[in-house]
This record gives sequence, structure tokens and C-alpha cells, in this order.
Amino acid sequence: MSAFNSDLLNVLSARGYIHQCTDEAALDEAAGSGVLTAYIGFDCTAPSLHAGSLLGIMMLRKLQQAGHKPIVLMGGGTTKVGDPSGKEESRQLLGDDDISANMASIRAVFETFLSFGDGPTDAVMVDNAEWLDELNYIAFLRDYGRHFTLNRMLTFDSVKLRLEREQPLTFLEFNYMILQAYDFLELNRRHGCRLQMGGSDQWGNIINGIELGRRVDGLDLYGLTCPLLTTSSGTKMGKTASGAVWLNADMTSPYDYWQYWRNTEDTDVGRFLRLFTELDERDIARLESLEGAELNEAKKVLANEATALAHGKSAAKQAEETARQAFEEGAHAEGLPSIELPGAELENGLGLLSALVKAGLAASNGEARRFVTGGGARVNDQSVSDHAMTLTLSDVTDEGVIKLSIGKKKHVLIRPV
Repeated sequence: MSAFNSDLLNVLSARGYIHQCTDEAALDEAAGSGVLTAYIGFDCTAPSLHAGSLLGIMMLRKLQQAGHKPIVLMGGGTTKVGDPSGKEESRQLLGDDDISANMASIRAVFETFLSFGDGPTDAVMVDNAEWLDELNYIAFLRDYGRHFTLNRMLTFDSVKLRLEREQPLTFLEFNYMILQAYDFLELNRRHGCRLQMGGSDQWGNIINGIELGRRVDGLDLYGLTCPLLTTSSGTKMGKTASGAVWLNADMTSPYDYWQYWRNTEDTDVGRFLRLFTELDERDIARLESLEGAELNEAKKVLANEATALAHGKSAAKQAEETARQAFEEGAHAEGLPSIELPGAELENGLGLLSALVKAGLAASNGEARRFVTGGGARVNDQSVSDHAMTLTLSDVTDEGVIKLSIGKKKHVLIRPV
């Protein structure tokens, strides 16, 4: 028997998306009685979102598939302030040109996950700079600031974290929660939006928006958060030792994206299949029940499905084939990540440690040295143990590359130019 009447909450609950909800019964009724409009906000602090944003993106996708209307709110205005939630220090403030460029770069990601248009359930993308840039500061404080008390705001985790650690929280950042609450009010007025979704670190901000809507316009609004994901080993979702896993293909290649999911920890496979693919429960249950070496097949399915959603089925298939060639055949697969280096560097001799760092396989010469002395480094599929080794043009293969490897799964091609 279903726990909810609406398809939306049944799906979100069954797949593991729900962490908190302001009024499940009322939201369930609203989702079951017509088209529900909901939004999630995304600030434009980088040219791409990373895999940590996927939970929110997938929630909007599930919302649309259940017959409702998603709003992607781009934070052209709020990015100028910076969200303090979960941050131990202030963000670096970006200029208008940087924010606009980041927003333009991010837009394309959503078109692979959502269907945009003018229909009743088509997604729309909105920039909160449309209203925030036009605010009259004094009038805004008079009309809306009076609905927020410092007593309440000081209890929010985003504020308490900074104060407890005696780290500065600027007045600019302190205003972020008011601006986000106002976003919800504006989106209701402009688009009839009644639900705000986001990560669990946004709970306080979402509650603020619900209360502001009730006090100012007498609205019944709802909030729903998803869990903030970490892997079983405690690593933050979307992060690796070498940095963020970006959703834009020009920042993280489809091959590297595929590898990120292929390297999922054993205990996370079932959970990630539910959250980041659209396989049905029967297939997921079968895959997560696999053990030992067979579980690698489940990880490949996860990698294929997740990559297909973000980059298309063709890119996912190519990434899988590249991985098969690289790991099962040991070939110089064309699809492997590569970097270009001036031929002069190899003519003069390039130290192996420096090469591993330039290739992004090690964060520092010290880390590279540890890989080499530990037996984890290879050049052209041959193990190397001399950390003083120098790469030259004589190491370039017939394919015109030098293949560097760390372990069995990390490979980069150096292409002399």
C-alpha cells in the first residue's frame, strides 16, 4: 500500500529523495489535485554545477515526470551576495560579467534533464536578478525586513557555525536568507510556485520563505529537502581527490564522469542507482544484491545510466568502450583524457613527478613520489619505480602519446605539440 496518494511523493519517498517536509499531508493533497509548480535555486559561482547538485536536478526531473511544473531559479542576484549555508568562510564575490558567463554555461546542463517550453508542465528557467536588482533597499527593508527577527536568524546553522568558530559572517551574507525567502514570494506571485525544494542545509531558508509568504500574502506554501549526500567513506558527493566532478563536459569529460560513477563504493551502489538512474526497483534490487567481482557489473550499469542522463547515450557508450580498451586490453584508447605539452619540454627532459602533476594524476610532487615508490605508477603500461625518471621524446609511442597511469583506473595521455 502506498504511503502517499500522489505519484510525486510516492516516487520521491521510494527513491530516497525526502529528508524533511513541512506538511506532508497538505503537500500530498496539493500534488494529487493538479499541476504543482516547484523550484530549486542554483547560484552561479562557477561555470558549471558539480555532481553534488544532481540530487536537486533529479528531484526536478521526477517532479516533471509526475506531471508537475519545475522552475530552475538561477541566482543571478543572490550570487552577488553568497550563500553562507555550509560554508566556513565567505565566498569570493564575483562581478556581473563573471556571473552572466557562469549562468550561460550552466544553462545547457538542465536541457538534458528537463523539458523546457510554454506548456503547463514544461520547465522554465528564471533569473532572480530580474527582481532583486530592482529592489529599493529602504522600501524592501520596511516591507519585508520587519518579518525577520535576529533572534530567529541567529539560531540557523549557517550562522551558528560561523559564530561558534569565531569566523566572520558579513552583513552581506546575513541578508542572503532574507533574499531567498523573497525569491519564494516573487515566484509565487509571478508563476504560482507553491513548493521550494533543496538540500537539507537549506531547511531554515525554506522555512523563512514559507513564513514570509504566509505573513505578507496569506499563502500556503510548502518545503521539501533532500539529504546532503556523502559516500560511505564520508567523502562529500561530487568531490574527488583531484577536485570537483563537474556536469559540463568541457570541465569533466564524459569519460572521467563515467569513471566517477564506476568507482562508486560497494555499499553505495543500490542507493546511487535509486537516486541517479531511472532503472526500476526490480532491476536495482537485482544489481545491488550482486557480490564480489559481479558487483562491478552493477557499477558499470550505474556509470552508463548516470552518464547517459548527463551527456547522452552515445557518450556513455563511448566512455564504457574506452574504459574497456584501457583496462581490459591495456590499449592506448583514443577516448582517454589527454593533455598537450610543448615538444620542447620533452626534448629537454620532463621529470616523471612533474609529468604526473601536470597530468592531474597527483596533486603534488610529494604525492607523485609516493605513487612511484609504492609501485602504483606506470609509463606506457610499464611499471616504474625510479622517481627520478625523466620522460623524453623517445618515450612517445607510435600512437604519438605517452601514457601515464596511476593504479588500474587512472590514465592520462601526454600529446607533444
